[in-house]
Amino acid sequence: MTTVSRDPPTTVITVIAMASDATRDDLARELAALREQVTTLTDRVAELESECDAKDERIAALESECARKDERIEHLESQLDECESRTTETGRAAEAALRKADANKDRVRELQARELEKGAHLRTETVDPHEVAVAGDRLEKLAKDDGETYYRVPDASDPLDRGDDVALAHGDLLPVQQLARMDADMRRSTANSLPTRLAAKLWQARTDPAVGDDPWTDGCKSVDEYVTASDLKHWIRRQEAGISETYAKKLVSRTIDAALDLSKHRLAVRKRTQRTNGLEYTERRLVLPADAAIPGETTTSTVTRPAASSGTPPDSSGTASDSSGTPPDSNEPTLDSSPTLDSSPPRDSRESPRVTADESGPGDS
Repeated sequence: MTTVSRDPPTTVITVIAMASDATRDDLARELAALREQVTTLTDRVAELESECDAKDERIAALESECARKDERIEHLESQLDECESRTTETGRAAEAALRKADANKDRVRELQARELEKGAHLRTETVDPHEVAVAGDRLEKLAKDDGETYYRVPDASDPLDRGDDVALAHGDLLPVQQLARMDADMRRSTANSLPTRLAAKLWQARTDPAVGDDPWTDGCKSVDEYVTASDLKHWIRRQEAGISETYAKKLVSRTIDAALDLSKHRLAVRKRTQRTNGLEYTERRLVLPADAAIPGETTTSTVTRPAASSGTPPDSSGTASDSSGTPPDSNEPTLDSSPTLDSSPPRDSRESPRVTADESGPGDS
């Protein structure tokens, strides 16, 4: 029987020992790697847990804010429902008020139309001229002394007679009154005839005390005011500088004719025989009859004028030899009324026609 030795051989033990040492090194390295990985994962887990905690807090804050917003939305929705309800009620009330206002406006228009047709004067700010239906479909705007403007049916007086004098509309005035209201520049651009402008200035001197140079004289009986041809000649020379006496005499006739036309023959021409220093002469007078219908002049003028410069007594109805607007007599020269000749003196005074004594007194020759 063979005996086997139980002790391993030395070579085997050495190999096993060497293998054990290599395995231990590998295991040590693997263990170090695992430890490092565990450490990294632990840090990552801690980081993720921190992020999760922050997100949880953010979610809680957002949920709280959403809850507050939900409450706010509910409150606003309730307010919106209330506002819609009030808007509906207000809209219905506004529609009712508009219907009532339209009805009242129709009533006011009808009342205004009736009052205007009766002759009332209504303030312009209270009347819509495009909505008020009156006879003739036309309203006239006018101004009164109170500074207010009014509407009326044309040629209608105020039935209430409230005392405010009416400043007539421009179309109601005579042409001479319209020109007299203009300033010098506007009058010159409107009328290119010198006699026409002089007639307007003559009328203005009669009606406007501020003018100062007034050749008119108060009359008596049937004559309200008058101006003699001689006074008119001197007045023309004062108004138009540089005019010769001969040309001024020609302008007297032309100015009288223009005054008659522009006044629509409210003015009249009358002749009066005078005797001075034993000499008898006939002088023309431009007169305003006391019964002349002058728009806007309902009362006699209270302006006190001086006596006539020629020393003649005031004119009266018994001394008139020509009623109104008649042309000069046969011995008076016929004058050309062309505007081109009216605005400049004649070229040669020796060629001008002789002016008879009815245009100037004995002291004017």
